[in-house]
Amino acid sequence: MPIDYKKTQKDLYQPKTTPSIINVPEMTFITVDGKGDPNISPEYTAAIELLYGLSYTIKMGNKSVLEYVVPPLEGFWSVDDDFRGSGAAITDKDKFMWTMMIRQPDFVTEDILEAAKATLAKKKPNIDTSKAKLKTITEGLCVQVMHIGSYDDEPATVAELDGFAIENGYAIDIDDTRRHHEIYISDPRKVAPEKLKTIIRHPIRR
Repeated sequence: MPIDYKKTQKDLYQPKTTPSIINVPEMTFITVDGKGDPNISPEYTAAIELLYGLSYTIKMGNKSVLEYVVPPLEGFWSVDDDFRGSGAAITDKDKFMWTMMIRQPDFVTEDILEAAKATLAKKKPNIDTSKAKLKTITEGLCVQVMHIGSYDDEPATVAELDGFAIENGYAIDIDDTRRHHEIYISDPRKVAPEKLKTIIRHPIRR
């Protein structure tokens, strides 16, 4: 059976709807940086197409190395002012700054990514593959929770998340490099907004 990280690493991908503390290990991602409202931004749409295009190109081109399920889409979020993901409601979504990403198996190297870029560019010459980067990320100590519902309803869950961390002796450690993190377990094209499953994760320190 193909490896499915959602099943083999349930602590990372299947948290409860009540907050918990986790130490997130080093992982490899393909990432694309951008800015703007994800609901209407062509840049965001292009980033998602690029991430999935490269991820599936790598998966199909390396079946002899490892059979696996492409992991879910993830995103680091902040805005271009003093907001640092503290849970405050953001009304102007054009201010969003995001790093969208999809986890890759450990065998994926820069050479493999570049080969996938070349393959994808031949199939879809309109895609700008230069925006995709391979990054190793270690989030470390975090607090996380499974949010069920609309993305617009996240602030209440974030407040509960941060409150849990503080009550248990931790400080929220969001800055320019450790950011508000979301993992999209549900596909919003197929799941009603009130049933969407999204992992929300915040970096913390003791």
